[in-house]
Amino acid sequence: MGIIRLILTIFHLLVIALLFGTIMNAYIAPSTFGMLNLLSLGFPVLMIINLILLIFWMITWKKRAIVFLALSIFFITPTRRWINYTPTPEKTPNLKLISLNGKFGQLGDEGIYSYLNSQKPDILFFQEYDNKRFLDGFKYAENSRPITKIQSRFPIVKSGEIKTDASNAVCMYADIKVHQKIIRFIDVYMEPFFLDKQLVRPTKDMEVNEQKAKKLLHMLIPTFKKHETQIDQIRDFIDASPYPVIVAGDFNAVPNSYEYYTVSENLQDVFLKVGKGSGTSFHDFKFPLKIDQVFASESITPVSYKVDRSVTISDHFPVIAEFYIQ
Repeated sequence: MGIIRLILTIFHLLVIALLFGTIMNAYIAPSTFGMLNLLSLGFPVLMIINLILLIFWMITWKKRAIVFLALSIFFITPTRRWINYTPTPEKTPNLKLISLNGKFGQLGDEGIYSYLNSQKPDILFFQEYDNKRFLDGFKYAENSRPITKIQSRFPIVKSGEIKTDASNAVCMYADIKVHQKIIRFIDVYMEPFFLDKQLVRPTKDMEVNEQKAKKLLHMLIPTFKKHETQIDQIRDFIDASPYPVIVAGDFNAVPNSYEYYTVSENLQDVFLKVGKGSGTSFHDFKFPLKIDQVFASESITPVSYKVDRSVTISDHFPVIAEFYIQ
């Protein structure tokens, strides 16, 4: 039994080290060491293993439980970026934003428009969707390229595309006058991974699994490096904004990643601020992925954040965020 506990202790220390590796994404870019960004994808699994081992040490009344518990305190906020519960602020929202990756309408345009019209948003961010008509009551739209689009009930003062070096990504902005206040809305669609579900599905053949893992690494790490350039350029654009910003969309990056830490600097993570339950939004793979994010300037008051799992109109669930603009 002593040998087993020693092995479990070493294994637990390894898990803790890997979890700390995800935090290092705030300081180490993918071009320096891309494997750290890869760890961010596995954060939920690593955290679950950590919790199981913590429970084991507590049940067996081992003093090392205190050490591992103390180390786990560092992961409270990183965990809340994935699953969270925050009491709803006592504010009545006056701005409703929906961000949706529409998978190019492969599951049906009518389902998308029917759902969105029923939700009555004020601002709509599309990614991977060449929508050709307005929602009910909408008058304004910005459409620089087919992949992304912003629709608004409020007047768009200025709009355009954010220039980045990424070849398969499109980010745009719209300065929108909301309740007599101009806010810069930034719709983000970052470089996709182009992963096939068969590639991430394990088989009984370990040799095949090893080949899949190598191919996966060859696809992920270069994309992380493209993300680095793109997110740095988006960050520069945010910093140069003369107005408060709301940044949302499909980041193709999870919390605790380099992309997340870079874009969230000096901004509120709306899910962390007012989210409830799980924030995972991409459901095409049988693995928890929270790649749709919403951020806002400190001068904007988030009121609610919801991932709507009641509909399957895309491989992403719609993300709904409400704000109070004063």
